[in-house]
Amino acid sequence: MNQKLQFPADFAWGAATAAAQIEGGADEGGKGRSIWDEFASRPGAIADGSTPAVTCDHYHRYAEDFDIMKSLGIRNYRFSVSWPRIVPSGRLSDGGANSAGLDFYEKLVDAMLERGIEPYLTLYHWDLPQALQEAGGWKNRETVGHFEDYVKIVVERLGDRVRNWMTHNEPWVVSFVGHLYGDHAPGVKDLRTALQTAHHILLSHGRAVRIIRASGGADARVGIVHNLEWVEPASPSEEDQAAAGRHDGAFNRWFLDPVFKGTYPADMVEWYGDRGPKVEKGDMETIAERIDFLGINYYTRRIIAHDPAGDFIHVKRIAYPFVPHAEFEEWEINPEGLYRILMRVHRDYRPARMYVTENGTPLQDAVGADGRVEDPVRIEYLRRHTAAVYQAISEGAPVGGYFVWSIIDNFEWGFGFTKRFGIVHVDFNTQKRTVKESGRWYAAAIRDNGFTVS
Repeated sequence: MNQKLQFPADFAWGAATAAAQIEGGADEGGKGRSIWDEFASRPGAIADGSTPAVTCDHYHRYAEDFDIMKSLGIRNYRFSVSWPRIVPSGRLSDGGANSAGLDFYEKLVDAMLERGIEPYLTLYHWDLPQALQEAGGWKNRETVGHFEDYVKIVVERLGDRVRNWMTHNEPWVVSFVGHLYGDHAPGVKDLRTALQTAHHILLSHGRAVRIIRASGGADARVGIVHNLEWVEPASPSEEDQAAAGRHDGAFNRWFLDPVFKGTYPADMVEWYGDRGPKVEKGDMETIAERIDFLGINYYTRRIIAHDPAGDFIHVKRIAYPFVPHAEFEEWEINPEGLYRILMRVHRDYRPARMYVTENGTPLQDAVGADGRVEDPVRIEYLRRHTAAVYQAISEGAPVGGYFVWSIIDNFEWGFGFTKRFGIVHVDFNTQKRTVKESGRWYAAAIRDNGFTVS
């Protein structure tokens, strides 16, 4: 039996990217060096030895990319501003804002609006100015103040045209993957540093919310983007149940509770003990500033078992061999988890609005002899995950939109160019863009504001 899924009339179909992953122009327009420029220069740090120096050359080709978006009917675009392109050293006292960088983003936003594309601006998507990292990075509380200065500059220049603001993308990844596991820039491996980094990022979020409320215009809406996982225990045993609770606490609740409840989860505060962050008076109230929406990035669910020899929370992740997996072997393809995490957040935190701000899967796509890029696995992935969003909406979750990751293939952080997430193929040698079949499917879903499922 076929069923037509019809989304709400105001549902925002969109696509997402990040500056460091697509822009290139690393040494142009007065841009400063970022922690990703530095990290990628280390031998072995990036899987294929690539760097973000050129990547998709969006810095020069943004008009072409926006024309492609318009041709696909994409009317909402989530992008990020590069902090070192605006303040090269991260510190205003070192010479003020970089006018060429501000001009670039002004042109970028104007080019979107000319094509009927609504900007959703992320202020921090991981590219900290390297000079600030050398002064302690996010572990140093002074970085919070420098972030405020940067936010004020961007809001002052773009606040008359940008309505939708996202303060940070995935604080968990910044703090734990970058400062505990060391797989992302800046490549630190220390739990105390990771937890202090997380706190300062959340604190800077709250301060940025206040700035946007004060200066972003009467119709400004502000939120934060968290990557969330649906977590299940590997067995009914008490140990596995507790392990799943710890994983949920470290991955989900450590970042949701402060924003919505003004506290860190008590069980994890106890678990971390004296390794936890230094919290000053008023910090939690600042972090809990009211937001207009929550962005949720979803890629997988986690099956968790207790393991006393495991990582900092004594767990291990179970990968069932009979479940479909993405090219990231530990990522299950599990659309039900997206439905469940949306309903759980709606039930436990009651955000006024939610957006799925990233969702997608990597495939080894190639242009065929006929000039087409066939990616049926991605089409099925998108169909099933957007159907999960539809189900959550039908049960009362206030989901306002879905942003596919990503509009174009790009520099996938530590994996370099080895992982292709785009619905548009990029030949990194020639920079030729080719719309994949998944892009055509997505365009049809946008046109019809829905699709048919069997």
